[in-house]
Amino acid sequence: NWTDQGCYQGNFPISTSIILPIFDSLFSVYFQKVPQYTLIIQATDMEGNPTYGLSNTATTVIRITDVNDNPPEFTTDFFGEVHENRVNVIVANLTVTDKDQPHTPAWRTVYRIIAGDPAGHFSIPTDPTTNEGLITVVKLVDFELTRSYMLTVEAENEIPLARGIHIPRQSTATVSVRILDINESPEFSPNPKTIKLEEGLPAGSLLTTFTAQDPDRFMRQTIRYSKIYDPASWLDIDPVYGRISTIAILDRESPFVKNNLYNVTFTASDNGIPPATGTGTLQIHLLDINDNAPNVFPPEVEMCEKPDPNSLNITANDPDLTPNAGPFAFELASRPSDVRRNWTLSRLNGESAQLHLRIGSLASGIYELPVVITDSGNLPMSNTSFLRVKVCPCDRHGDCVDMEKMIAAGLGTGAIISILICIIILLVLVLLFVMWMKRRDKERQAKQLLIDPEDDVRDNILKYDEEGGGEEDQDYDLSQLQQPDSLEPECVKVGIRRLDERPLHHDHQYPLRSAAPQPGDIGDFIHEVRRLVQSL
Repeated sequence: NWTDQGCYQGNFPISTSIILPIFDSLFSVYFQKVPQYTLIIQATDMEGNPTYGLSNTATTVIRITDVNDNPPEFTTDFFGEVHENRVNVIVANLTVTDKDQPHTPAWRTVYRIIAGDPAGHFSIPTDPTTNEGLITVVKLVDFELTRSYMLTVEAENEIPLARGIHIPRQSTATVSVRILDINESPEFSPNPKTIKLEEGLPAGSLLTTFTAQDPDRFMRQTIRYSKIYDPASWLDIDPVYGRISTIAILDRESPFVKNNLYNVTFTASDNGIPPATGTGTLQIHLLDINDNAPNVFPPEVEMCEKPDPNSLNITANDPDLTPNAGPFAFELASRPSDVRRNWTLSRLNGESAQLHLRIGSLASGIYELPVVITDSGNLPMSNTSFLRVKVCPCDRHGDCVDMEKMIAAGLGTGAIISILICIIILLVLVLLFVMWMKRRDKERQAKQLLIDPEDDVRDNILKYDEEGGGEEDQDYDLSQLQQPDSLEPECVKVGIRRLDERPLHHDHQYPLRSAAPQPGDIGDFIHEVRRLVQSL
């Protein structure tokens, strides 16, 4: 006799060997509803005699552990869509039902694509919270190749089903994925494109054709070409046909050429909505020609006044490559004549030569020796470059010491002499100017420029040492101010004074200023200056 709570009531003896099989069959039926059972068991002696037997009860709690006895099941088919050339995009969410305990291995679902995606464009990770399958694009899809995918997806738990659980079929679903077209960028092929040609091509030479194709085969679009990177500005491209031609001479020795390669980047743009642009790189491998003459290296050397040894080693520098560079031929120029008289040049090998001093010593200074160097290219090129030899006094170790500053700055004997002459001329001019100023001062002191004091228009400040009498002192003759012409000459010369009061001290006699020079004096001054300048 079992109750709905899973309790047994009865008076017959019971043992674990009898009751457990009964519980086992009951638990498999009731677990999804009752995860736990509580049993009250009564034990009575004397064969369960209720009158004479003694009894006691005990409680047993049985907790049920879930097993994977319910597989995940799809309830419907699914649909999704995605634009081409997109990755890491979720296309659709797949859902299943599973009656097992949530968030256990018996409940968590693993999704797998079993058909419809041979190239592996999609994957289905599981959302750990919702147990949904997320169909995700992991490889670029192309609308022009495949417009849709029909995927067959299978679902199963992380752990296998319990023993004895039989299902008629695997749980599968169909997922339809539609690919949406977008305007794709034109593509250059090959990219990069490499061509080989000789340097020195003149402007206007046609090099190659560099075109791009539009992946959108189902759209009718036009492509236009342009240049975005050309560091030396050597090339131009036809905007319609993609023909590339030169607009300047190509030079392999240009600083923009690295490892004989010159890179130019072009763009191809369509007229879609919105427009799309692709880029392509043209690599030009420039082949060397003999277009550079060699130069002496190093361009400047030092030598002691009394050299020991009396020789220097020099080499040549040629930007061209072999065989348009060395071996080189070295020789001294025939002019000036003292070059070969004082120096000799002997060839050591194809790359260097030795310069010898014929005489025992040289004066300190800078000597420029013209050296003619010829390369070995097809149609050899020669160049006369100047080797600067700094001759200086040396210490016992053979190192230059006490080099004159002007010589170190690159000034020769002729330049030093010119500077000294200019300094002397400047001193003479200063001396003449000082003499002329002294003579002019003496002439001014000797001459007496006479002028009538009444005609002197300059102001004279006179000191009278007198004060007025205030408001009560109003007794003075205004006619002297109103009619100055009627004044006596003596009054004019010494100033106008009051007639009714004289100062107690004597009148001061102020010296008169020198009058301005007459025109004749100015003329004499001009003639004197002109005569002095002519004498210089």
